[in-house]
Amino acid sequence: MPDVLDASPYDALLLLSFGGPEGPDDVVPFLENVTRGRGIPKERLKEVGQHYFLFGGVSPINAQNRALLDALRKDFAEHGLDLPVYWGNRNWAPYLTDTLREMVRDGRRRILVLATSAYASYSGCRQYRENLADALATLEAEGLELPRIDKLRHYFNHPGFVEPMVDGVVRSLAELPEEVRDGAHIAFCTHSIPNSAADTSGPVEEHGDGGAYVRQHLDVAELIADAVRERTGVDHPWQLVYQSRSGAPHIPWLEPDICDHLEERHAAGVPAVVMAPIGFVSDHMEVLYDLDTEATAKAEELGLPVRRSATVGADPRFAAAVRDLVLERAGDERGQEVAPCALGALGASHNLCPVGCCPARAPRHAAAGADSPYA
Repeated sequence: MPDVLDASPYDALLLLSFGGPEGPDDVVPFLENVTRGRGIPKERLKEVGQHYFLFGGVSPINAQNRALLDALRKDFAEHGLDLPVYWGNRNWAPYLTDTLREMVRDGRRRILVLATSAYASYSGCRQYRENLADALATLEAEGLELPRIDKLRHYFNHPGFVEPMVDGVVRSLAELPEEVRDGAHIAFCTHSIPNSAADTSGPVEEHGDGGAYVRQHLDVAELIADAVRERTGVDHPWQLVYQSRSGAPHIPWLEPDICDHLEERHAAGVPAVVMAPIGFVSDHMEVLYDLDTEATAKAEELGLPVRRSATVGADPRFAAAVRDLVLERAGDERGQEVAPCALGALGASHNLCPVGCCPARAPRHAAAGADSPYA
């Protein structure tokens, strides 16, 4: 990184996230936003919404995004990076289109986007790019001058993302009873997606069994497991497992499910498990319900000691990683030689999503990629 923190040609950063309800009356409208176009009856949405109603109808994701927003602004200010940070969501207020409209009216013309999804997949990358294209189309129809938008690369293997998770696993192991600690296994958890979506994740050359989505998660899991062994002196067996499956039961999704995995580990005589949600940036609803509620209840039923390690959230190291990614991309845009920071075997991800990367279920425009209609 250069000595002078120069973000040019960019003049703003947009934190782009999923969004979530902030009260009981928000739950069904929020789920209608998430499932728009799928024809799901309102009664079914009310059933799905029970997960949110268990927590007062409030998803923690918006509060966590506010904390990350504060952490980014604090880090940028402390390091002399003059780059305003905005926040918009795909499915709840503040909505992406409203935020982009505000940015345009504030005079922002070159915008970098940080998506709160670290890995390659349709739902974790291209769908965000489609939402950006939809928002730009709305602004264009309103006669506003369109900004140029670029998306920060996938950061799954950046040290500022990996190292806080290492700390979380080490802490969780230390919280286990001493008599089961050294024999504990680690379940690295991420969101299950359809096999077909996993197989076509990443650039075309990375398509295949599990695609980039599975390979990236395996790379991070190995990085964390190796670091935990160095820190503790114990080699804990581990496996990549999945959670939060939805959709039609006849469509194959990535397995094993975390609850099935806990049953299998218990039957095999494993004395304890640490669940490490490496696929999630923050402790949002799927972490709180699927791991802290459902999987933990399964473990209690089995009599299997479990702990759940923390996600990265607003850790200062993650905020510093975002600063690093901004400066890396800005330097690259200015034609400078910039060495990207990445751990593991896969190296740094691409800056520009190529044609055919994480293809859509049906053809739709997507911004901030090689196939973007918005240069």
